Amino acid sequence: MNLPNLKEARKRTKSEVLVQEYKKNEELQNLGLNKKYFIKTYGCQMNEHDTENIKAILEDLSFTETDKMNDADLILLNTCAIRENAHNKVFGMIGRIKHLKETKPDVIAGICGCMAQEEHVVEEIMNKYKWLDMVFGTHNIHNLPNILNKAINSNYLEIDVKSVEGDIIECMPAKRDSKYKAWVNIMYGCDKFCTYCIVPYTRGKQRSRKPIDIVNEVKELVNDGYVEVTLLGQNVNAYGKDLNMEYGMANLLEDVSKTGIKRIRFVTSHPWDFTDEMINVIKKYDNIMPYIHLPIQSGSNRILKLMGRRYTKEEYLELFTKLKATIPNCSITTDIIVGYPTETLEEFNETLDIVNKCQFDSAFTFIFSPRVGTPASKMEDNVSLDEKNRRLYELNELINKYALINNQKYINKVVPVLIEGYSNKDKTLMGYTDTMKLVNVKGDESDIGKIVNATITDVKTWSMDGEICD
Repeated sequence: MNLPNLKEARKRTKSEVLVQEYKKNEELQNLGLNKKYFIKTYGCQMNEHDTENIKAILEDLSFTETDKMNDADLILLNTCAIRENAHNKVFGMIGRIKHLKETKPDVIAGICGCMAQEEHVVEEIMNKYKWLDMVFGTHNIHNLPNILNKAINSNYLEIDVKSVEGDIIECMPAKRDSKYKAWVNIMYGCDKFCTYCIVPYTRGKQRSRKPIDIVNEVKELVNDGYVEVTLLGQNVNAYGKDLNMEYGMANLLEDVSKTGIKRIRFVTSHPWDFTDEMINVIKKYDNIMPYIHLPIQSGSNRILKLMGRRYTKEEYLELFTKLKATIPNCSITTDIIVGYPTETLEEFNETLDIVNKCQFDSAFTFIFSPRVGTPASKMEDNVSLDEKNRRLYELNELINKYALINNQKYINKVVPVLIEGYSNKDKTLMGYTDTMKLVNVKGDESDIGKIVNATITDVKTWSMDGEICD
């Protein structure tokens, strides 16, 4: 049994990152024969891609997927630790699984992902949810066949969580959710240690994949007919800083653009590492999309310092202005936290002022959520929940205002849209512009997977309507 350890997860050394190649487990290839699996994913794009890896590994073991939990022989929750809301949803789902196991005792159930890397979560599972069968973390997904085999063949809770700096596993299989868009990890972990963030503890130290491995993966995706890739990392702008070579994110963007992939996106960016070279490369290559997700988190310099963000609001505004001046059609979205410990009303108003200056295309907004083990969890949280909710509401009203204003600029314009499939609401098709705007259009199945030109006929706060015009 390997249990998570917060103290070990915090360590950063200069030890070499081991690069291993994933090998299919031939001995256990029939482990899931005639069995079904169900997996539910919480959290970020990195988690979504981890789930794609998990699905492929399970299907290498002869499991087949079901979208109905009650029909499953294996249930996995791939969890997120970044906010309390996700934490509560996971434990709510675990309660539902318990009821299912009362009628189907042979069901194997477990959790993985970032919550599994947290000491207090695993302690709670061991104390209150011993009926679960398995817990594994973010560092040993590649070892899932052996972990699962132990869970199936034992009568106790199998816990295998490694609190380590982490290695890199190449050639991981993936059952991708889309035939047209693909996630591509370019790096793992984070060394920023923002005071509110649990990710450096759950994902390990910053470690970049070799450029050749990334470029080759994208080339394979191009050959398989993929139209768009999103380069993933906890802080993609820091790519390459841990490699012993003069090669960074700007170089990687340029090399990926030369693969012939039609669309390139990247998330998530930290303002501290966004270089002029990156901006110039984005401007130079048409297949690098003019869309940047650039978290500000707060408009107060004092709060930014408390957060450990390593930039001031003036430096953020300078970068924002430079991006807009160099890439005029660029859309920029952000993340903002309200109600940070000791945040005053005046400091919250500074955040509103930043929003008024930047007029973001959209934003992910959150109430401060203390994460056990982070420095912020020990700060005096002196802002009442009522006041946090009031501030969040006021912020969202402003964000929504500018989201609609930005969308209104698209009326009667012709924009490129990658059609991804059918809208959830009706039989219309849906897709995204180069600037990451959701567009609903009328068309037929033959348009799916293509980049079409669409004239925007109507806009709402979070979507647009259009007509295909080519």
